[in-house]
Amino acid sequence: VGNRDDSNLYINMKLKAAAEIGISANHIKLPNTATEADVLKCIASLNGDPAVHGFIVQLPLDSDKPINTEKITNAVAPEKDVDGLSSINAGKLSRGDLGDCFIPCTPKGCMELIRQTGVQVAGKRAVVVGRSKIVGAPMHDLLLWNHATVTTCHSKTTTLAEEVGKADILVVAAGKAEMVKGEWIKPGAIVIDCGINHVPDSTKASGKRVVGDVAYNTAKERASYITPVPGGVGPMTVAMLMQSTVESAQRFLEKFQPGKWNIHYNQLTLKIPVPSDIEISQSCLPKPIEQLAKEVGLLPDEVELYGQTKAKVQLSVLKRLKNQPDGKYVVVAGITPTPLGEGKSTTTVGLVQALGAHLHQNVFACVRQPSQGPTFGIKGGAAGGGYCQVIPMEEFNLHLTGDIHAITAANNLVAAAIDARIFHELTQTDQALYTRLVPSVSGVRKFSDIQIRRLQKLGINKTDPATLTKEEISSFVRLDIDPGKITWQRVLDTNDRFLRKITIGQSPTEKGFSRTAQFDITVSSEIMAVLALADGLDDMKKRLGRMVVASSKKGEPVTADDLGVTGALAVLMKDAVKPNLMQTLEGTPVFVHAGPFANIAHGNSSVLADKVALKLVGKEGFVVTEAGFGADIGMEKFFNIKCRYSGLQPHVVVLVATIRALKMHGGGPAVTAGVPLPKEYMEENLQLLAKGCSNLNKQIENAQMFGVPVVVAVNAFKTDTKAELALVVKLAKEAGAFDAVECTHWAEGGKGAVALARAVQRASQTPNNFRFLYNVELPVVDKIRLIAQKVYGASDIELLPEAQEKVALYTKQGFGNLPICMAKTHLSLSHNPEQKGAPTGFVLPIRDIRASVGAGFLYPLVGTMSTMPGLPTRPCFYDIDLDTVSGAVNGLF
Repeated sequence: VGNRDDSNLYINMKLKAAAEIGISANHIKLPNTATEADVLKCIASLNGDPAVHGFIVQLPLDSDKPINTEKITNAVAPEKDVDGLSSINAGKLSRGDLGDCFIPCTPKGCMELIRQTGVQVAGKRAVVVGRSKIVGAPMHDLLLWNHATVTTCHSKTTTLAEEVGKADILVVAAGKAEMVKGEWIKPGAIVIDCGINHVPDSTKASGKRVVGDVAYNTAKERASYITPVPGGVGPMTVAMLMQSTVESAQRFLEKFQPGKWNIHYNQLTLKIPVPSDIEISQSCLPKPIEQLAKEVGLLPDEVELYGQTKAKVQLSVLKRLKNQPDGKYVVVAGITPTPLGEGKSTTTVGLVQALGAHLHQNVFACVRQPSQGPTFGIKGGAAGGGYCQVIPMEEFNLHLTGDIHAITAANNLVAAAIDARIFHELTQTDQALYTRLVPSVSGVRKFSDIQIRRLQKLGINKTDPATLTKEEISSFVRLDIDPGKITWQRVLDTNDRFLRKITIGQSPTEKGFSRTAQFDITVSSEIMAVLALADGLDDMKKRLGRMVVASSKKGEPVTADDLGVTGALAVLMKDAVKPNLMQTLEGTPVFVHAGPFANIAHGNSSVLADKVALKLVGKEGFVVTEAGFGADIGMEKFFNIKCRYSGLQPHVVVLVATIRALKMHGGGPAVTAGVPLPKEYMEENLQLLAKGCSNLNKQIENAQMFGVPVVVAVNAFKTDTKAELALVVKLAKEAGAFDAVECTHWAEGGKGAVALARAVQRASQTPNNFRFLYNVELPVVDKIRLIAQKVYGASDIELLPEAQEKVALYTKQGFGNLPICMAKTHLSLSHNPEQKGAPTGFVLPIRDIRASVGAGFLYPLVGTMSTMPGLPTRPCFYDIDLDTVSGAVNGLF
């Protein structure tokens, strides 16, 4: 800190010494205006950087601001405190733990000089003159633990000459010129002089010379060994600093295997019967999230803590690790599910717990953030279940770090801007609008950057607001939005069926400009899909600006950029773009980021979370992510949309199946949420099961279509028989799966998924020929037909009139080369949720096509789905409550 000449001299000596022996060293310079907080922040960054093996704080701290030196030296991590000045290292030295601490460099150098004499320290009488924390006090401890009998003297010692005369070994660090006289010294003593003092000397050009604390000329006549000043202890101090840094690097390498995390896993205490999910979650004490971040290689300044159990991760980590090879990329998909779900989230968590806590691989799970709507509906939460959960589940399932609220605010800002723009264009002249859009500030009118972009889009290459013609002003200020062609809706993250269709603008202040509108659920907002597919903050901002929110009366697309809200949206979303770090029950890391629906959106967690995780796990590690709904929906979109935009190539597909769902596909009775399962699902029925495996076979085929090996995870329930489980394993392998494995992770945690983890490891070593299903340059209809025929098993598609119009419109507007995101039921491979198994020969009806231009896809609507679900008769929230004494959340999620 600062720019003291003496400090710079010492630092340069150390840098020169480091360069001579091959240590990479650099000088971090803080100005003399630096505050204590500035210094502590710098130290925290160095503490967390695994590339730094040691660092020192050069004293004194030359700052204009008050700085507590003790606080600064104690902020240095003990394992990097190569100066040995922290209280922890001092305490270990005083306790005799010499192999587990760093010794201050000057005392360490003094001991090395004493050893060089060949004189045994043990049993000798040693005297230390001086009691400073840097030299005197640690020198006393060092001599003592090397078995000398030690006396410490100082400026108040009345019998100093007498004490010095008894010393076989004398170390002087008093800071007083030639304080110790030669005649005091015992003949044959070893004398170590640590002092550096300036005394007047008219024979020197500077008018002064350097002397030690010992009168050298007379002392050397009595001592057997004596260090000169300068040139004695000083160079040894620098040498010991180098040695301590090398020792620190050696300790680091012994403790941390290259590429392997040094991570603490939580031990599960399994109970039979398995308790409720929230009981299990709350019985497990999560690690401090700060500890987990450090364990997986994140630096302190890359982590933003949100309490003790969740944190956001800065995207700067991608730049730091840009040269780190990616790990193995695994996607968990499923067969066509029952309304109860088949345990993809549970299997995702179980697999990472097995890979991490049991097979000791670097592994990350990347999952979606659940919507509050389904959480408080009948579905409940999405943290996994049993002994395979993301914890704390109540934090995971509710607000988390506020990303969904940010999306709600951003989405509704766009909606408000649309109606406000329509209102003002209907009630104001061109000039009045222009005056409001480009106001005079301090007598100066200036276009903003976003307004310049709008002018360029209109072909107006002017930057001076005063030079626009009346026609140009009119084109600039009027978006001329067609109220009947507004595609952007307001959102709310609650299942509220009565907002599916509303009338807005009924207040008298709106002057009769009312229209019919609707609310969607927040996770269906295009902004959520943008967040999930963005490659960074800049990419997200560009995607937000490209979002088409309406059409003009001339049929031209109106974007968020045209509305002038792009910058505001980016500001609202600037924190949401950072992935959220949490953990599983067994202490493995999880990124929870983005939660787009898997029907009208692509149903996958964020590209950014996957990219950060792949860098953190390293070449031999694994990242396991989950695709929503069945493989025909979530997995197909994962490959054709997410991987296309991210550039990432998956190594393995894990396909989750249950006996229950396969029996349903074989012709079993309907499975209904909240209703007990019919007896057919509680009893062994191999014939029904074998018939239902047609759906499993088709989903295996779907995965193989993309050139990726498939491992089937048979998620076992207590009602499943060994014969049923064995039959599914056999038929899956016959259908072409790389392997098929019975899993009991719900009841046993990671232990119950070890066989699955080993199969995934083996599959990841096999060559795969990943490929997309279609070229985006194909016509829109051809892309839809390919998905329908290849993935669903349809014979053809039928475009209803509205869909035909949209094909023509989007092709004309230049959106025809976007990927396709099919919005259809997840309960069947076809458009009919009642058709189970693997139906073929059906014609897939496309009733409409919509565009998410910012996110980057077209989504054809198949069947009748609502983007605002309603609550059931008995929603989940009846079972959720808060203990106002303990603050604990009780009930079901």
